[in-house]
Amino acid sequence: MAITTAASRLGTSAFTDASPIELRPKATKEEVEIAILAVYRQLLGNDYLMQSERLTSAESILRDGKLTVQDFVRQVAKSALYKSKFFYNNFQTRVIELNYKHLLGRAPYDESEVVYHLDLYQNKGYEADIDSYIDSPEYQENFGENIVPYYRGFKTQRGQKTVGFPRIFKLYRGYANSDRAQLQGDYSHLAQELARNSASTIVGPSSPNSEGFIYVPSRKGVTPSSAFGGGAAYGKEGRLYRVEVAGSVGRGYPKVRRTNQAVVIPYEELSTYFQRVLKQGGKIASVTPL
Repeated sequence: MAITTAASRLGTSAFTDASPIELRPKATKEEVEIAILAVYRQLLGNDYLMQSERLTSAESILRDGKLTVQDFVRQVAKSALYKSKFFYNNFQTRVIELNYKHLLGRAPYDESEVVYHLDLYQNKGYEADIDSYIDSPEYQENFGENIVPYYRGFKTQRGQKTVGFPRIFKLYRGYANSDRAQLQGDYSHLAQELARNSASTIVGPSSPNSEGFIYVPSRKGVTPSSAFGGGAAYGKEGRLYRVEVAGSVGRGYPKVRRTNQAVVIPYEELSTYFQRVLKQGGKIASVTPL
């Protein structure tokens, strides 16, 4: 049964018919490997994992049946690998968003959840904060000891607030996307909605099955990626414009490699630049005078 009739457009097709991965007693070697890889995929946000980065000791104990999936999840979340990818390089509110996504399979519902984990981290430290997710009644009810966490936010479930459905799309950017390769980077993706206690707008991820390339506005204060004339040439009219472009494909690059970019150009060059963008399959997202 489809999660939603718009599953292909919203990029959730990969989860439509997928069943939760559970490591049952007397599992085969193949089933154990599937569970291990599923834990890495979920907790590392689909980021690339090198063989040398794997937690070989924890994996071995899990294969021997002396470690539950829940405790393997705990060890991955507390590992130097997880910290290097998501803890050290992100703003703390972004870390909390990712912990909710990776460990509970949903987005934060309100600002009080963020404040709770901020206080817990400040007072008891990183490991206690990770334990609070994994030892929570919510985790136990949905995953227990043997089910690999998965994105629950795409389905309506008991005890889940409806505001979580649109918010998960701000954190999930497609089955082939990585949590370290998103346009909004290491900043919080939900801070404004959580602060205002308002619902998020569903922004479908870019994918071959979606309706075109998705444009996400740049954060305020972000320096444009390029500027004609070094940003100093005002042209004959003496006017500069900031142009944001979505879905442009550079010459020599495959169509799947599209980018958002912002440029500052003089008035006289607007028409020529617009034509170039359209030829590259892009869209003019906004034009703002400076």
